[in-house]
Amino acid sequence: MKDIIRQISYICHHIDHIQPSSLVVQPGQSLTITCQVSGYSLTDSGYGTGWIRQREGKLLDWIFYIWYDGNTYQNDALKNKFSMSRDTSQLYLQMNSLKTEDSAVYYCARNPQLTNLTVSVLQNPKSKLEY
Repeated sequence: MKDIIRQISYICHHIDHIQPSSLVVQPGQSLTITCQVSGYSLTDSGYGTGWIRQREGKLLDWIFYIWYDGNTYQNDALKNKFSMSRDTSQLYLQMNSLKTEDSAVYYCARNPQLTNLTVSVLQNPKSKLEY
């Protein structure tokens, strides 16, 4: 646990989501979330950027991580659910066939930075945000 806290404490600088702080979708829908960076390029040497999620009451799940040179880490347990792409200033996470258990806070992280977006998958949402 100390390692996780230590890793998270390193995080916070030039990453900004370009979406609202939370989204609500229905089960079965797909969603792409975007992380915008500034002050550096996602291809700058020595850095990696990726997506992490934390479901309520659960540990952090690493989803994807991509290094500046294009090498990637992918969570095998989530590979059929998520895909990731990027350009030099934006990182995208495509989420497919969402289920209620995919409700989580999704973090865009660069060592050593972090930002987040809450995604809720609800059976009968009272309101719905669309893009």
